[in-house]
Amino acid sequence: MAELILFNKPFQVLSQFTDERTAAGQKPRATLADWIRVRDVYPAGRLDYDSEGLLLLTSDGALQHRIASPALKMPKTYWVQVEGTITPNAIAQLCAGVVLKDGRTRPAKARRMEEPELWPRTPPVRHRETVSTSWLELIITEGRNRQVRRMTAAAGFPTLRLIRYRIGDWSLDGLEPGSCRKIFVNLPAAVQPGKRPARARPATTPRRHPKS
Repeated sequence: MAELILFNKPFQVLSQFTDERTAAGQKPRATLADWIRVRDVYPAGRLDYDSEGLLLLTSDGALQHRIASPALKMPKTYWVQVEGTITPNAIAQLCAGVVLKDGRTRPAKARRMEEPELWPRTPPVRHRETVSTSWLELIITEGRNRQVRRMTAAAGFPTLRLIRYRIGDWSLDGLEPGSCRKIFVNLPAAVQPGKRPARARPATTPRRHPKS
């Protein structure tokens, strides 16, 4: 049984335990060490400083590989607030794959969604009366640097707020911002590319916050 920690990373927290800028005398940024007190665990993959949501941590190398390896194509689900009212054409572009500087992305799953009931972000997303916003759900199987933001920008709709809701079978359900939950995963003896991980114990339904 491998130990896995599910963490709801707040906005502007590094997905690492130290900030290298501190050694250069710059103002330190918030890190995982400010929130997670479990020893000898490491993130399986990354989540940008200015993104929020699910980050998985483990001390088990095999489990870390299963989650983070591009070859295994574990799906990651994002809730994305974009500038403007996203169009069916933009959704089709995201689904087909968009061309970025480092090549075309894999086909994704994308759909327009209603604004979810979420915790308020601090600081909040800048609001402009003359510019509308919309939300979409985007599921990708890659992990390029700032990929979701670059994809929506390439489709003509810059990202304003980005929340990772799910990785494989694990989600934010039951997790408040800054909170974590420890579960145990039964690893098979061998892992074949493309297979999904064993399902974790079901989580409780999340306690939603009023829209901000």
